[in-house]
Amino acid sequence: MRKMYILLILLAVVAFSGCAQTQKYATQNQAGIHTGQAGQAKHMGQMGRGGAGKGLAVNKNGTVNLQNLKGYIYSIKTGNLTDVEKKDMMHMVEEEKLARDVYTTLYDKWKDRTFYNIAKSEQTHLDAVRLLIEKYNLTDPTKGKGIGQFANPRFEKLYTELVANGSKSLVDALKVGALIEELDIVDLQNCINHTNKQDIKIVYENLMKGSRNHLRAFVSKLKKLGVYYEPVYLSKKEFEAIIFTGTERGPATQPNSGS
Repeated sequence: MRKMYILLILLAVVAFSGCAQTQKYATQNQAGIHTGQAGQAKHMGQMGRGGAGKGLAVNKNGTVNLQNLKGYIYSIKTGNLTDVEKKDMMHMVEEEKLARDVYTTLYDKWKDRTFYNIAKSEQTHLDAVRLLIEKYNLTDPTKGKGIGQFANPRFEKLYTELVANGSKSLVDALKVGALIEELDIVDLQNCINHTNKQDIKIVYENLMKGSRNHLRAFVSKLKKLGVYYEPVYLSKKEFEAIIFTGTERGPATQPNSGS
């Protein structure tokens, strides 16, 4: 229990150091974990506004079509980034790498295809943020970094803790996966709230759609094992709005097209 408490605190610290830093939070449950104020209804509603993202696809596994995404974001004029937008981008590229690295390692441990499939999908999420970094001529902090290696030492420590916790049992590993996806959804929404640039928004919106699919997959697998997952970062209402809706596919203008 103490190790889980420490892990949750580490996750909260990483969240506050990145996209979550300027978002108001509400204290939730005895562990002092925090969740963003934006609800899932807002998450889904924002995705279809303005006709953004036509032709961009996310499949049922949460994998992003990088070719379509690159064509779209490069069709938009490059603006000047704010310091917050830069920091958010650096944070999200490492957070997506964290997810990929943890799932890759947990697949090696448990040989469960859920981790294999989602790790492959997370590679496209990582590459999607790298497209933005490349477009805005920033330095990629993940370049040349191996599994479990990060520019931000907080992510490196978090990787170690997440893998250790997920190595206890398959159920613990699946809970780690769900926890990571919750954090990703909250952070991505906060990143969206920090920018008015359409190219950045459409990348984060597609990643958030993929993360919701990943969360559904982990929760579904746990349910098959007789375990009900209790959300940590999302409110119960936000959580249920995700898991009780169908798998999201297709362009961002169609946020929920069913399973």
